[in-house]
Amino acid sequence: MNHRPAQADARAKPHTDPMRRFGRLRARGLRARLAVLGAMLPGLLACGAEPAPRLTAAGPVADWPHYGGGLEGLGWSPLDQIDRSNVGHLEVAWQHRSGDISDGSGDLSRTSFQVRPIVPNGTLYYCTGMNRVFALDPETGAERWSYDPGMRNRKLIGPYPRVCRGVAWWPDEQAQPEATCRERIYTATLDAELIALDAKTGEPCDDFGQGGRVALREGLGPVPDWEYYATSPPLAMNGVVVVGALVADNLRVDAPSGVVRAFDARTGALRWAFDPVPPGWVTRPRAEGERLYESGTPNVWSILSGDAARGLVFVPTGNGSPDLLSAVRSGLDHYASSVVALDAATGKVVWHFQTVHRDVWDYDVPAQPALFEIDGVGGGVAGVAQITKMGHLFLLDRATGTPLYPVEERPVPAGDVAGEALSPTQPFPTHPETLHPAALPPEQAHGFTPIDRGDCEAKLSRYRNEGIFTPPSLEGSIQYPGNAGGPNWGGVSIDPERGLLFVNQMRSAAVVQLIPRSDFATLDPEGAVYPQELFPMAGASHGARREPLLSNFGAPCSPPPWGVLQAVDLVSGELRWEVTLGTSRDQAPWPLWFDSGAPNLGGTLATAGRLVFIGATTDKFFRAFDADSGEEIWRTRIPFTANATPMTYRLRPGGKQYVVIAAGGHGWSEPGDALLAFALPGPVEAP
Repeated sequence: MNHRPAQADARAKPHTDPMRRFGRLRARGLRARLAVLGAMLPGLLACGAEPAPRLTAAGPVADWPHYGGGLEGLGWSPLDQIDRSNVGHLEVAWQHRSGDISDGSGDLSRTSFQVRPIVPNGTLYYCTGMNRVFALDPETGAERWSYDPGMRNRKLIGPYPRVCRGVAWWPDEQAQPEATCRERIYTATLDAELIALDAKTGEPCDDFGQGGRVALREGLGPVPDWEYYATSPPLAMNGVVVVGALVADNLRVDAPSGVVRAFDARTGALRWAFDPVPPGWVTRPRAEGERLYESGTPNVWSILSGDAARGLVFVPTGNGSPDLLSAVRSGLDHYASSVVALDAATGKVVWHFQTVHRDVWDYDVPAQPALFEIDGVGGGVAGVAQITKMGHLFLLDRATGTPLYPVEERPVPAGDVAGEALSPTQPFPTHPETLHPAALPPEQAHGFTPIDRGDCEAKLSRYRNEGIFTPPSLEGSIQYPGNAGGPNWGGVSIDPERGLLFVNQMRSAAVVQLIPRSDFATLDPEGAVYPQELFPMAGASHGARREPLLSNFGAPCSPPPWGVLQAVDLVSGELRWEVTLGTSRDQAPWPLWFDSGAPNLGGTLATAGRLVFIGATTDKFFRAFDADSGEEIWRTRIPFTANATPMTYRLRPGGKQYVVIAAGGHGWSEPGDALLAFALPGPVEAP
C-alpha cells in the first residue's frame, strides 16, 4: 500500500505568534536544505555504489535437460557468468505464475510448489501440484503451451501436500526430425498415471499407452486413490521410462506394492517390473486377478538416476509396510532402505546396498543417488554417493555397490516389543563420518528460558533415549534425527572439479510411540492434529503415534542450529565447512527473528562460479553461499518459501545465465505458485 503524507488544511488560519513564525521559517530552511541534499543524493550514492557487472559473451553455455542437470544427478553446472564477485547484483529477470494454489480447504488438498524445472533443447518445462505441465521460453518466461491432465485424485490422505517435483525429457533419435512426439515430456501424476506429451506442442502422444496415458495402479489390486500415487519425475533413458510411486505410510500391513516399472518410451508397453521381494520369495496365495505384485514391499517415491553408457538405473528404496514395526513384514526387508542398481534393459538387480537393516524408524532412502567420477575419490573409479536421513553418506562403487571406504557395523539399541527381531548392528560410514549428531541427551535440551528448557529436559529424560537407532517403544522413544531427516529429498550437489559435496540438513527430534491395538482402537487417527500423526498399521499388533519433540513454547527441544548447510571434501572425507541455514523469520513475530537455522526441505545447486544456491528454509529467502568458505554472500526476499531445488542454464554465448527456483510454500507456510528466474542486469557485450 502506498501512503501519502496528509495535506495541510487550506482553511486553517495563519499563526501570528512570532515564535511559531520563527519555527515555520526554520522549518522552511530545513526543507530547502533537504531538497538540495535530496537532489544530490543519487549522485552521491552512485559515486560509492559498486558498478554493475560487465557481461561478455565469453564463458561456457549449458542447458539443464534432466532433473539433476544430467541423468547422473550431480546438481552441478559448469556455468560461471554468475560468480562470487557479481552475485550480489542478481535480480528477478522474469516470473511465471500458474495459478495452481490450494490452501487445503474444500475437497482439494493443500499444494506445495516443489518442482525443479528442466531445460532441454531451448524450452523450459515444469509441473505443478495440480499436475499441469507448462512449457516456457527460458529467457523471457513467456508461455509456449500448457497441458492439464484433468486431475481426479483431489484429496490426499495425511499431512502431505500435493506436489509434482519434476518431469522427464526424451528425444527419439529414430524418429524423423519433424515427426510428432520426436521429443517427449513424461509426467507421473497424483492420479497414478504416466503421461507422454509432445515437447513442441504439449499434445498427448497418441501412440503411448491409451491416448498418451499408462495406468500405474494396474496389477496392484484394489487401491484407494490417496494410497498410491507419484510425486517424483520418471527417468527416461535408453528407450525406457522408469517410474516408482509413493505408498501412504503406516496405514496397513498389506499396503500396495512398491513395484518399480519400465515402459517402452514410444509405445508405453510394459518392458519390465522390479517387484522388490527377496530372492527366492514364494508368492503369497492370492485370488486370480486380485493383484500381480506383492503387497507391502518397499516403495520408491524419490528421484531416480541413470548411467546410460552402463545401462544402469539407480533406485532409492523406502520401507516395507508398516514402516514402524518390522515383525509383520514377513521378510520383505531385503531391498528396503537401500540403493539398488537395476539393469535398464531387463530390470534385473545388478547390486544393492542397504543403508538400514530392518528399518523401524522410517529412515527410507529419500534422495536421488548422485553418480560421480573424481580423481582421488575411491581410486578414481565411477562411484555413487547416497545420502540418508541419518546424515550418513555412503560412497559406493558404481559397478558393484561395494563401499569405496570402510563401512562399520556398530552395535545399536535392542528392541523391547514382543515379536520384534531388530538387527543388533547398523552400518556406519567412516569416510566421511556421520554428518548429523548421533545423540540428544537431556543436558543438551534447548530452551529460551529456564521454563521451556526444563520442559524439554524432562521430556528427554522421560522417553527412551539411547541415541540414533533407539527403536520405537511402548513408553515412547526419542528419534534423532526425526523421520524427515537430517537430509531429505533435496539430496546433494557435487562439484566434480574440486571434489566437494554440498548438503542441507534439519536438526530436530521426534517422539515415536507404539500403542497396543486395544488402546489404539479408542483413538481417532483422522482427528489427530498435525504435527501429531496417528498411524493405524491395520493388521499389526500395534498402532503408532509420532510427533516432533517440542517444548511447551512450541520450539524444538534440540539445540540450534535447526538447519545447516555443509560442504564435504570427498577426497579427504573431512567436513570442509558447516554454516547455519535459515532464520526464525516468517515463523515468529518480530523481534523474535533469530539466526537459529530453520527446518528445510529442498536442495542445493552448485556452479563453477563457486556458488551454492539454496531456498529450502521456512523463511522467505533465496540464498547464495561461497562454495569455498560457506559464507552467505547474497540473499533476497521472495513471495513464498522456496521448498524446492534450484537449477541454472545459459543457452547461447550472447545470452545470460539464469538461476531458477520455485517458490510455493510447504505444509508449514503459505502455498504459492511463483516460478522465479534470476539473472544479472544489463546487456551482454558482443565478443
